[in-house]
Amino acid sequence: MAPYTAKPGVCPHWPWDAGLCVEFCFNDSDCLEDEKCCSNGCGHQCMAPYTVKPGTCAPPQGTTTCAEYCYHDGQCPGEQKCCKTTCGHACSAPY
Repeated sequence: MAPYTAKPGVCPHWPWDAGLCVEFCFNDSDCLEDEKCCSNGCGHQCMAPYTVKPGTCAPPQGTTTCAEYCYHDGQCPGEQKCCKTTCGHACSAPY
């Protein structure tokens, strides 16, 4: 049996309180193609990963955006990253 190797990418943030409390997978090798075995808030299931874009988010300052406009970099256009605001997340250019 070949040794287990984690697939590239990052599991998406699960935006809901909890998913099904069932273990549909135990590691990435249980998932098809490039999907990863990710937490759904209660159990684990296969999900399409996203790739973290290069760069660093600036520290939140002065913005009072209290909304989740994104959960990961893959949801942001071009080179923008999903960065923390004072009380949420929004797409912004990295520095």
